[in-house]
Amino acid sequence: MAEMTDDIAEEISLQGFEDDCRLLGNLLNDVLHREVGPEFMEKLEKTRVLAQSACNMRTAGIEDTAELLEKQLAAMLSKMTLEEALSLARAFSHYLNLTGIAETHHRVTKAQSSSQLSKSCDDTLNQLVQSGVSPDELYNTVCKQEVEIVLTAHPTQINRRTLQYKHIRIAHLLEYNDRPDLGHEDREMLIEDLVRELTSIWQTDELRRHKPTPVDEARAGLNIVEQSLWRAVPHYLRRLSIALKKHTGKPLPLTCTPIKFGSWMGGDRDGNPNVTAKVTRDVSLLSRWMAIDLYLGEVDNLRFELSMNQCDVKLKKLAREILEKDKLLEDRHENRSPRSDWGQYKSHNSNHPPPLPSQLPPGAGLPSCAGNDVKHYPRLDLPGSEFMPFHREDSQDSLIFKDSTHDTKKDSVKTNGDSNLDNSNNTNNSGNNAPSALTPSFSSSQLLAQRKQFAESQIGRTSFQKLLEPSSSHEPGIAPYRVVLGDVKEKLTKTRKRLEILLEDLPCEYDPRDYYETSEQLLEPLLLCYNSLQSCGSGILADGRLADLIRRVATFGMVLMKLDLRQESARHSETLDAITQYLGMGTYSDWDEDKKLDFLTRELKGKRPLVPPTIQVAADVKEVLDTFRVAAQLGSDSLGAYVISMASNASDVLAVELLQKDARLAVSGELGKPCPGGTLRVVPLFETLKDLREAGPVIRKLLSNDWYYEHIVKNHNGHQEVMVGYSDSGKDAGRFSAAWELYKAQEDVVAACNKYGIKITLFHGRGGSIGRGGGPTHLAIQSQPPGSVMGTLRSTEQGEMVQAKFGLPQIAVRQLEIYTTAVLLATLKPPKPPKEQKWRNLMDEISKISCTTYRNTVYENPQFLAYFQEATPQAELGCLNIGSRPTRRKTSTGIGHLRAIPWVFAWTQTRFVLPVWLGVGSGLKGICEKGHGQDLRAMYREWPFFQSTVDLIEMVLGKADIPIAKHYDEVLVSESRQELGAELRRELLTAEKFVLLITGHEKLSGNNRSLRKLIESRLPYLNPMNMLQVEILKRLRRDDDNNKLRDALLITINGIAAGMRNTG
Repeated sequence: MAEMTDDIAEEISLQGFEDDCRLLGNLLNDVLHREVGPEFMEKLEKTRVLAQSACNMRTAGIEDTAELLEKQLAAMLSKMTLEEALSLARAFSHYLNLTGIAETHHRVTKAQSSSQLSKSCDDTLNQLVQSGVSPDELYNTVCKQEVEIVLTAHPTQINRRTLQYKHIRIAHLLEYNDRPDLGHEDREMLIEDLVRELTSIWQTDELRRHKPTPVDEARAGLNIVEQSLWRAVPHYLRRLSIALKKHTGKPLPLTCTPIKFGSWMGGDRDGNPNVTAKVTRDVSLLSRWMAIDLYLGEVDNLRFELSMNQCDVKLKKLAREILEKDKLLEDRHENRSPRSDWGQYKSHNSNHPPPLPSQLPPGAGLPSCAGNDVKHYPRLDLPGSEFMPFHREDSQDSLIFKDSTHDTKKDSVKTNGDSNLDNSNNTNNSGNNAPSALTPSFSSSQLLAQRKQFAESQIGRTSFQKLLEPSSSHEPGIAPYRVVLGDVKEKLTKTRKRLEILLEDLPCEYDPRDYYETSEQLLEPLLLCYNSLQSCGSGILADGRLADLIRRVATFGMVLMKLDLRQESARHSETLDAITQYLGMGTYSDWDEDKKLDFLTRELKGKRPLVPPTIQVAADVKEVLDTFRVAAQLGSDSLGAYVISMASNASDVLAVELLQKDARLAVSGELGKPCPGGTLRVVPLFETLKDLREAGPVIRKLLSNDWYYEHIVKNHNGHQEVMVGYSDSGKDAGRFSAAWELYKAQEDVVAACNKYGIKITLFHGRGGSIGRGGGPTHLAIQSQPPGSVMGTLRSTEQGEMVQAKFGLPQIAVRQLEIYTTAVLLATLKPPKPPKEQKWRNLMDEISKISCTTYRNTVYENPQFLAYFQEATPQAELGCLNIGSRPTRRKTSTGIGHLRAIPWVFAWTQTRFVLPVWLGVGSGLKGICEKGHGQDLRAMYREWPFFQSTVDLIEMVLGKADIPIAKHYDEVLVSESRQELGAELRRELLTAEKFVLLITGHEKLSGNNRSLRKLIESRLPYLNPMNMLQVEILKRLRRDDDNNKLRDALLITINGIAAGMRNTG
């Protein structure tokens, strides 16, 4: 519930929320009456009423009656047929999803209706000015701020994308329903629309039947940009600029971007063999294609808006040059021989700008603040077994990109209209996209030549098309902005076509002057138009669509989101083993750390490649080398950082630097020119307890290396990035101990960088759930160690949190504001450190007791693994098909190699949420019993980090449910392990007791009435879902091959995840 929001103390209109829940619930009931019949609806209602009565009894403290009602409910569910159980699971799952939609809608409504919204740009800047920050310092800090939100494909998004879009449509209809001017007939039509959506949802399969490929995951991330962030970013930047001008007297510079976006989708290969070098290349090109396609739509709209003639000298000169160049080319073409093939083909190097607009493009008539999306609902990918469409409905061209899971499977790009890769005889074909069959007798070189000719033949306009378009004046005084933007459109079109050819793996020989490679090239004519409008007194026009487009280019660049690469450190060691063995130097991984560093430093200082071109290596090693080659070919213009997971030594970083250098030397030699862009930032990721404790010493060792220090200063502007992992540290030591070790590791890393005069950016690998470092963003940033957030921050947003935080433009704007203001406050008004050394000592002691209790239970108790497998649906989670990567890093069945996501996911399903609180009760109890209760209460009041940690644990304890967890144990766990479950429930009660003692709250979440109400509103549907899951698990474990039972189980998993608003 609250884990999906960013303000756990923020109230919503409960009356409006309940009204919408009632409306949606009643409409779903009507749909179900029609779809499944009144007899089943009678059972459904009886189930809900029984569950509601049990909840009421528990709330009133009448435990015996509540337990009796719950046993009656469990008995009723156990008698249901499989068909009834399946329908009940589906119905309650949809009820819970609709409740979530209503909650999100009312959070958006609150944000829009509040005159002074907490944590908004205006509120925070005002707060800082009032606290004594000078306007100049505030302005400079905002302008220098660098926050990057990195979207990842971690497998925690439970809903199919089809259902996500249907949920967005319902959210739009709820928004429309709030309009005060809605008439009776309009409201009736709206209700009909809602019923249609609910019927469609009921008749749609909730389950993914196939695992997504990495390209599918990347496409989903790009869809978030198109459907939401594309509109949200300029809106957010306008808000920030207005607030900045109000409080400092100066607006935000036009190309200043406090927030940018990165991605791991298609680049994260850690433990995922499906992410290959080819996938990374294709996803990067696809991201570029999408960016250009979006820019084309914006430029089209601008050409209609900027119809004025008055301009400055610079723009007039550029317009004249474009028209003269166009006239020169036309004259040259007219003087060609009649035997020329110009009538059939037109060179792709044509520099003709498009003609002046002859009809309005979609969205041109909307105000600039409305964005370019005229569709009421986001577009849907059409179903298909081989090809997935990837286009906007208002675009002339569409890209259809086939899943790339194997190198043998060719990725295919098809385009409509001008860019159709079709036979030259089909020039009049307006809708047929099927490429003509090529004669098999052709040689491969002839085939390649024909494919290339035919791919390029449609680039530019044909003479026939030209006859249909209005002629443009050659006078530069006529609509100069349209002339310049027409040239921009021409180059964008050619850039897009070039990318399509590259995606087809065809040779591409475009003149670099004919397409855009960098965002600076695209910004140049746009800024020229902007400055011209400003100088001519048309600033009001300059600051509309044109300013929004410039800000989009500055934010998204040419790739929308730069792609990070991630690989485990052991894979780099294996690669160097193969190289050193081939060269007769021994086995790299057998060397001690000093010998590794000497070897790596010596090779990094050298100028010759290390890897012989003739080397023969195993497939896994070849894949690593191929990845570095792709990184060299794409460079830092397309890629972000190279993240090393499970980093533990300085040699792990230098190993990647060496492999990167070697690949760049090889690629540069083949190209005969330097590689594009610069070298990638190499970022060590410290994630286990042991590695976190060694993070500071590792960074000191790195920066003391003369080659590395000079490299950082010269190539990365004296900037070191370090990533800390929340998921694996939490699974390793428990949430409380992990939080404290992360805090200390960040302090140590900051101190190490400060010693060498190096700037530091900390990259936070936070998951969605609190067990994996999730929770409210503002709270998390405000509780970091002082000095660790100095105007820069990177943070991951994973799985279901991407859709929850950025799926709707209004929500996305709010999230971007929260990131900006939290980093701003942490930079200018850093959070307080521990008041005295005694507090640190107490934290060390709590952490030690907590970690010991956690590890003794999870890793040392021989009964625990079997208990975990019996009491949770962990083994069945792999059937959900929610991610492209395996659930385990290695094939062993132990907890150690289980990924953090299924670990947290499984316990969230049973409502026990054990990874968050296990060990916390023992740690707090041990300190309180030594007489330090008052100290802990003072720490809670005065130390933001401690307060944040305890508040998040309290929030999770409020969502835990002991009776439900006990029901799982009683039905599913062997009698010999029942006592272990009872012992764990006692530990949960201990955690509750001492958390309340420290916070001073009477009951859990006592400071948040809204949160408690939201939890309680779901229980009549959530509790039966858990009981139904227990019943289905019991049946499935006796009949493992029953696919219908497995479907029912997976639907309960979906439903519980919707009810908890969280997975892993």
